[in-house]
Amino acid sequence: MTDRPPSSGSDPKQTAGAAGAEQPAVAKKATTKKAAAKKTTAKKATAKKAVAKKTAAKKTDAATAMTTAKKTAVKKTAVKTAAQKTAAKKTAVKKTTAKKTAAGEATATKAPAKKAATKKAPAKKAAAKRPPAEAVASAAVPSVGTETAGQAASADMVVSPAIGVLDRERLLSGTHHDPHSVLGAHPVPGGVAVRAFRPYALGVAVIAGDLQVELRHDGEGFFSGLLPLPDVPEYRLEVAYAGTVQHTEDAYRFLPTLGELDLHLIGEGRHEQLWQALGAHPTTHQGVAGTRFAVWAPNARGVRVAGDFNFWDGTAFPMRSLGSTGVWELFVPGIGEGELYKFEITRPDGSTTLRADPLARRTEVPPATSSVVHASHHEWGDGEWILRRAQRPAHEAPFSVYEVHLPSWRPGLTYRELAEQLPAYVKDLGFTHVELMPVAEHPFGGSWGYQVTGFYAPTARLGTPDDFKYLVDRLHQAGIGVLMDWVPAHFPRDEWALAEFDGRPLYEHSDPLRAAHPDWGTLEFDFGRREVRNFLVANALYWCEEFHIDGLRVDAVASMLYLDYSREPGQWTPNQYGGRENLDAVAFLQEMNATVYRRVPGVVTVAEESTAWDGVTRATHHRGPSGFGGLGFGLKWNMGWMHDSLQYMSHEPIHRKYHHDEMTFSMVYAYSENYVLPISHDEVVHGKGSLVSKMPGDWWQQRANLRAYLGFMWSHPGKQLLFMGQEFAQGSEWSEERGPDWWLLDPSYGAAADHRGVLDLVRDLNAAYRATPALWARDVHPDGFQWIVGDAADDNVFAFLRHDAEGAPLLAVSNFSPAVRHDYRLGVPDDVPAWLELVNTDAARYGGGDVVHPDPIKPEPQGWHGRPASIRLTLPPLATVWLRPA
Repeated sequence: MTDRPPSSGSDPKQTAGAAGAEQPAVAKKATTKKAAAKKTTAKKATAKKAVAKKTAAKKTDAATAMTTAKKTAVKKTAVKTAAQKTAAKKTAVKKTTAKKTAAGEATATKAPAKKAATKKAPAKKAAAKRPPAEAVASAAVPSVGTETAGQAASADMVVSPAIGVLDRERLLSGTHHDPHSVLGAHPVPGGVAVRAFRPYALGVAVIAGDLQVELRHDGEGFFSGLLPLPDVPEYRLEVAYAGTVQHTEDAYRFLPTLGELDLHLIGEGRHEQLWQALGAHPTTHQGVAGTRFAVWAPNARGVRVAGDFNFWDGTAFPMRSLGSTGVWELFVPGIGEGELYKFEITRPDGSTTLRADPLARRTEVPPATSSVVHASHHEWGDGEWILRRAQRPAHEAPFSVYEVHLPSWRPGLTYRELAEQLPAYVKDLGFTHVELMPVAEHPFGGSWGYQVTGFYAPTARLGTPDDFKYLVDRLHQAGIGVLMDWVPAHFPRDEWALAEFDGRPLYEHSDPLRAAHPDWGTLEFDFGRREVRNFLVANALYWCEEFHIDGLRVDAVASMLYLDYSREPGQWTPNQYGGRENLDAVAFLQEMNATVYRRVPGVVTVAEESTAWDGVTRATHHRGPSGFGGLGFGLKWNMGWMHDSLQYMSHEPIHRKYHHDEMTFSMVYAYSENYVLPISHDEVVHGKGSLVSKMPGDWWQQRANLRAYLGFMWSHPGKQLLFMGQEFAQGSEWSEERGPDWWLLDPSYGAAADHRGVLDLVRDLNAAYRATPALWARDVHPDGFQWIVGDAADDNVFAFLRHDAEGAPLLAVSNFSPAVRHDYRLGVPDDVPAWLELVNTDAARYGGGDVVHPDPIKPEPQGWHGRPASIRLTLPPLATVWLRPA
């Protein structure tokens, strides 16, 4: 960082009338008492050079004629403008103690400090270092001419501090890219010029130590004055409004808060902790407390900060543009946590728009849309969990997930109240993880969080960011991992958010066909723009690093990967190779996954990808048959298994034999990716019905089918995910307004035992699953699974073995017919002396018919199903049975 250069004044090519207030001027000794305040403007010097060489008395260039060392009276040659008349009359603004009106600008420091006293200089010491304000005001006369070519301000010249016409116009219109070069304090010949822009103020004074100087009001809220000091001092402003006087630091005396490395990384699109550079951050800068604001808006003509602290009038808070990065920055002293703010952006067409901060870490509660200045104070207590989670990769560990929509799980609970109930409930049921539907801020609750406007802020509906951290912390302390739905595919068109953020397409693609998402009325991110990729990659890291999130389930990956996704011919343009793949999105997903896995050990990324894209969970540096490197995800939702298996279960048992392959086909591709078996919110909403209501038959058969299906799901290769409410067979589909029907578990409800039976089964499935490595250790390895019988379509029976790393087996058998099958023979290995029943979904405690096997089952030497031995079982109706070696 380098010191801020002094103002360079106006363009020397401008006429004196256009830029006179920006040019050097000397203090002229008055010829009469009444003419002391009158000003002259200089004529162009090009026609006067010859005369200037002959005699100093005839010089018409005011910048060289009117020096305080000479007492020559010169003839006034210019017509006074209205602005000059005003400036001549107002050489010092009187201080007032009136209080500020509600319409006035709120300064950064809200509590007035004690006004510093002005020391009067003795009469014999007119040249003292601390002259009275009157002396400074008389010396700081307006500029009267334009310096001619070849002339330079001499050491004894006094430069007018008034702001030039062009700078005034740009500041008033919100199009100034470098307000710090004009406002604040700057060394000039003759002293230090101080300029302030304080609309609605009656007067402004500068206090520097014992020196206090009234600034001249130059009109339209601009104030200026000259300090007779050799260097820029530390100073404060005393601002008088109608009714009050406020003491504040000057925001335009501070150096930039972003360093060259930050700007370089932002420009390269490689700032992996972007949230620490951009946004609003309470901090102490150059010994002063305040908040630093920074925003990326490369197309803006100007950016200002507006908020409660200035009554949402950002006129006096213009930000500076830092280099060519498109970043605008301003440190506002006296502003702290909890302040509301937005960025007021002047677009290329000159219009303005008020925008929420894209990197705001806290927001107002919707439908309010302001950003909130935030600093975290949460102290984490999950160190043991963080160390342990990296010891084993997710695909080789037990991984059963309870999906939760936080606002409706227990409607009305805050993050902290949820932290008292959710961990206990999930731990009791034995799930290893929760998956939270999107928690990032979103304006419409009916989107369930999938249309995000605040990518860096947990929704304020349930509390503060620290409250959300507390919830994650408590889940970790209960031994439960936290996954979060993350939505980098698209964003809504709200005019206060990301859409055409700075007046032109910025976060979205510039091609309208590429930008518009055809299904959801939203906008797709421009994954080919490095700053946009940086925004999203850093966002993934932000949730993992700042909130200790253990995994990101990435939403709508398929919509990102294909240029023709939900588009008709003619509505999309092929990539450079003529294909339909979105190469920019592929590169983004690869970069995101590689960066997250590199920086955050133990975190897993999960793709919701509904097509047969090759290599979703393959490493990014390994190329597949398609020629692409892998996308680098840790796990992928198995949408095919979900669709096929639910389709099978929806058939009446008598018809299931014709759809037997819908339950076996998943094993054809089971090891092509690392899979999660998802029964998510998407399957139990919008007319699809709840999970139990998808099952055929009467109420007993529906519950029996559901229990058998859950047993089959938990034993199938892959991880499990179950949406809230389905764990106790909720009959109605999910509503984000109502949430789960907890009353079904109330003992006073007549059918409560039926629902508690399913809940108990889920608890026991999770317990047996976690205790049986055969069910999870070899999920992604073909040697972890063997069919016993996969073609018994007429019987509606499926039987297979699962193996752990040492080869220890578990036998899973499902009978999806309503008939009891006695003495059903199954081939088994001959090295297991006996089998014990581990789980039976037909047990009476679950609401079944209690066709169980309490005693060990010994193999017979009769070969069957290609095995050297076999066992005979009584298969309960619509049930799944797990057997383990005795």
